[in-house]
Amino acid sequence: MSEDKNTVDRKRERKEFLTGRNVSFTYPGRKSTPVVKNVSFDISNSGITAIIGESGSGKSTLLKLIYGLIDPAEGEITINGEAIPHSQEKLIPGHVDMKIVTQDFDTLNLYAKVWDNIASQLPNTDLVFKEKKTREVLKLLKIEHLSEKRVADISGGERQRTAIAKALVHDPKVLLMDEPFNQVDSAFRNELQNDVREIVNNTGLTIILVSHNPEEVLAIADEVIILKEGEIMESGLPFQLYNRPENTYSARLLAKSNILSSEEAAHIHIHAENNVIIHREWIEINNRGEYGFLVEGIFFRGFYYEILITDDVLALTVLTYEAPSFGLGEKVGITVRQHHETKD
Repeated sequence: MSEDKNTVDRKRERKEFLTGRNVSFTYPGRKSTPVVKNVSFDISNSGITAIIGESGSGKSTLLKLIYGLIDPAEGEITINGEAIPHSQEKLIPGHVDMKIVTQDFDTLNLYAKVWDNIASQLPNTDLVFKEKKTREVLKLLKIEHLSEKRVADISGGERQRTAIAKALVHDPKVLLMDEPFNQVDSAFRNELQNDVREIVNNTGLTIILVSHNPEEVLAIADEVIILKEGEIMESGLPFQLYNRPENTYSARLLAKSNILSSEEAAHIHIHAENNVIIHREWIEINNRGEYGFLVEGIFFRGFYYEILITDDVLALTVLTYEAPSFGLGEKVGITVRQHHETKD
């Protein structure tokens, strides 16, 4: 499979400008359980970097460390070579070149109009500029028609757009987003993701977002950082991490992949020294394969079917976009079109 040219071009144009070196953090009262453990990272400008991991992996804590809401116990985070100020060093925590949008909309005044939520961020010293800038960000987020509505009276997706507009009215260099699409209805999620992508492409904004959803991360991110129990497992381009993950944790997280030991892989004539991943879509169910598997489950997932098949050694999950021609309890064969050996 060849890598998407636009992804490659965006990667080539970006330059590292936000870095972390040996960063650790432990919440007070939990000295024996660091939430972030000695992580180092390099985040490029003018694009979207996604931080993904299971619940409790330290994603949101790392985002707060980058913003300066909390301070590392060890290590340092810099932007353009300058250290992020510690929270005690500022009256209002947070870096001047960054803004953060949380999933709880806690920066919004629910009983004020959308217009007032945004315009209130700008001083009254230049009212012409204030009105012009407010209209610009309303248009950018496609919420001009909501300007006179109270935030309390609009949908979750519209509130998220308002929160983003409120952050962007300051023209930050970096926008931090914690689960930005979590409370957006699925019907409007793709539209908001596309609009965020367009804003980045048109303005050169840098976005760092936290998510637990692999589909949105793979769709929107230029680079991905994978966290497990406060440690970075690996990072890189979405295409590379999906197709050639270094470890089984990444494979399960991004693709819900089938994970086979070397002994299990040998059962279907795949020879490897380490674990083998076989994504669900890399398996074809047919009558040509030489292995007899029993169909244990057929699950309709909307635009695809998920099939569970087993034999005396393996249980495999297969993804197919066509309605199956077989039924529960039938014997089928398989063809494995692709596989990848991890380092663990």
